[in-house]
Amino acid sequence: MITTVLAFILTLGVLIVVHEYGHYRVAVACGVKVLRFSIGFGRVVLRRQRTPDSTEFVLAALPFGGYVRMLDEREGIVPAAELDRAFNRQPLVKRVAIVAAGPIANLLLAVLLYAAAHWIGIDEPKALLGAPLSASLAERAGLHSGDWVREQSADGENWAEVRSMSDLRWELTQAVMHGARLQLRVTDAAGHAPRVVALDLGRIDPAEVDAQLMQRIGLGAPYSAPVIGKVNPAGPAARAGLRTDDRVLSIDGVAVADAAKLRELIRAAVQGDTAQAMHWSIERGGQRLEIELQPVVALDGERRIGRIEAYIGGPPDMVTVRYGFVEGLTRAVTRTWEMSMLTLRMLGRMVIGQASLKNLSGPLTIADYAGQSVRLGLAYYLGFLALVSVSLGVLNLLPLPMLDGGHLMYYLFEAVTGRAVSDAWLARLQRGGVAVLLLMMSLALYNDVARLMGLH
Repeated sequence: MITTVLAFILTLGVLIVVHEYGHYRVAVACGVKVLRFSIGFGRVVLRRQRTPDSTEFVLAALPFGGYVRMLDEREGIVPAAELDRAFNRQPLVKRVAIVAAGPIANLLLAVLLYAAAHWIGIDEPKALLGAPLSASLAERAGLHSGDWVREQSADGENWAEVRSMSDLRWELTQAVMHGARLQLRVTDAAGHAPRVVALDLGRIDPAEVDAQLMQRIGLGAPYSAPVIGKVNPAGPAARAGLRTDDRVLSIDGVAVADAAKLRELIRAAVQGDTAQAMHWSIERGGQRLEIELQPVVALDGERRIGRIEAYIGGPPDMVTVRYGFVEGLTRAVTRTWEMSMLTLRMLGRMVIGQASLKNLSGPLTIADYAGQSVRLGLAYYLGFLALVSVSLGVLNLLPLPMLDGGHLMYYLFEAVTGRAVSDAWLARLQRGGVAVLLLMMSLALYNDVARLMGLH
């Protein structure tokens, strides 16, 4: 819990400081006087100001945001000697640059963070597939348990390497969002018998792009060997004589290709309210053994399933994904651009009802993921921080009053018409912007709570 809280605070702190520093640095470069640089809102906790005429740097009690306050005639009296340093007196191009600098700083930070994660290297599951779900798109396409995805292509001519399961998930998500067909070049687990498999992902509605997308395609967790892990000494598995590291070959004559198939057979060993006895063929120390096992019945929601009270499956094969300086930086730029476009498309589809509003996440989900990524290692946390930085940059560029994108829309109106937006319209738009932001924040918080309660 402490790790999650600290990771969340660090995440917010880094992203807010970088965003506001973008505004601050460009404002100073444009000759605008910055009165205050604040991290957080409310009561001032820490304050630093070198001279009465310099920028005041403060840390406030509520660290959920920040702001840069500039000299501006709309917010107070400006001495005649400093009118040339007032924000509202600056040429349009300078005001645009100052406002856009915050989101751009977040996007540049994302590039740096992605690049650092690429240079450090991340241990990720190999793109070795578990058994596809029965009658799923993946099964109909001809994918099998133990297939190793080596390359992907949208047109069958230009192929790109798939280095990990994360790479594969990303390419599948992109293809679904574009309604495209994706071709995969796969081999067996040893790298032999290459073949090409085509997934017609255009059949999946882009509105269904969410955490369950891989299951909709028919791909679950990476391949895991059908072996027995830790056994509960008082459970059905122990009573039947199963031991840790036993490899399951078949159950009731049905071959067991991987841990996913093994779990499926165990869960299905129930008729009505009664668990059915199962005949297992296992391998132990190079010998084949036959055992009889009687599962117990457990509830999974409203459904009755079989349980043997033992951990199922071995750890997935891992691969270290690491890039050199140039390739890592190039991929970081590409990933930042792709994530920005994906975020925009998802937001657009949510607005027009083509994507689920369940995809909108709030502070609780961010805190949870921050804690998880920190526990996985520095490279994972940097990648997570880059993802949130992209989201923050894109969100702030949306044409909503109260956000940087809203101010940029005002300046676009000014550039086209030659006059600024009137104070009356500014007030109306501000009220509307506040209402939209409160609605988005409420929905995001509801989604967070629903996920924690298992409702999503």
